[in-house]
Amino acid sequence: MKKNNNSQVVVGLSGGVDSSVALLLLKKQGFQPIGVSLKYALWPSKKNLLRENVCCSPESFAMARKICQQLKVPYYIVDCQLDFKEKVMGYFLNVLKDKKTPNPCLICNKLVKFKELFKFAEKKRIRYVATGHYAKVRKNRKTGEYKLLRGKDKNKDQSYFLCLLGQEELKNIIFPLGDYIKKEVYQIANKEGFDFFIKRKQSQDLCFVAQKSVPAYLEEAIGFQPGDIIDTQGNVLGQHQGLHFYTIGQRKGLNLVDGPWWVVGFNKKKNQLIVTNKEDDPVLFSKTVMVADYHFISGKVPQKAIKVKAKTRFGQPLAFAKLYPPQKKKLKLVFDQPQKAVTPGQWAVFYQKDVCLGGGIIET
Repeated sequence: MKKNNNSQVVVGLSGGVDSSVALLLLKKQGFQPIGVSLKYALWPSKKNLLRENVCCSPESFAMARKICQQLKVPYYIVDCQLDFKEKVMGYFLNVLKDKKTPNPCLICNKLVKFKELFKFAEKKRIRYVATGHYAKVRKNRKTGEYKLLRGKDKNKDQSYFLCLLGQEELKNIIFPLGDYIKKEVYQIANKEGFDFFIKRKQSQDLCFVAQKSVPAYLEEAIGFQPGDIIDTQGNVLGQHQGLHFYTIGQRKGLNLVDGPWWVVGFNKKKNQLIVTNKEDDPVLFSKTVMVADYHFISGKVPQKAIKVKAKTRFGQPLAFAKLYPPQKKKLKLVFDQPQKAVTPGQWAVFYQKDVCLGGGIIET
């Protein structure tokens, strides 16, 4: 997507290679980019191994500023800690209190990241917002509808996390990395003198709490709620400290003998954690999934059953399924083949070919 020299665009910068190369590509295409980093909150505890939110640490801000200086691009930092704490960290804990598994990145994109970038753009009277996500936007010239597509790099495609975006956002969003694979992005960075990204490891933590600190975070925020760990026959095998410490398919942290064991479900009424020692136990698999709080990018809810491909978590391959119209405000998603470790609270996201249709929260 090329624009003339008067076209300004607000570029969300994390200080990482993806957003930095996105900024570079936009400038080469004739845009006038403005770099914006968002300052998020984190769990303010000595037990948190993260001293700063990994998306907006002083190091990442310094990196983003350095890139902007090299490219002679204006740079701003927007403080949205209160919004992030309420809408992302609050959501995270509320879902866990309900004994479900949250997806904070997906919620952040919709309720904080793009909202704040567009708010900044509006103040500056700028139409476009861009990020370093691996995804594409395409306009249907006949209908005027904007579609969200999977990125060229199927291993890095991030359309899953963008499934809550709508027409108003997509018509003004640019994803410069949509037609690149990660290897090419690193090559561009290296060629342009941004070789320092090659040595920089990308964090695998939640941005507001280190993965190793999550149990301590949940202990402080929710507390302990001990109960029995039982197998699928109802035999008591041990004790758990609270269902919110676990997720479907989890293997680590069960501390049971004769393992390994996998979490297959919760009995909320009896506060029981249900496990199996069979990795391919049929109880771990689901063919029919009920989906609530659904969103369709087109704004149109299907009125008849449609064939789709879908995934019930980010790292899962797309699988063939049929999606049925809503009944009692829920969609029924029926997979051709049973899917492993379908987890309440996570998001099922639907596709037709490379087009992301939308998604919804898994209930069962």
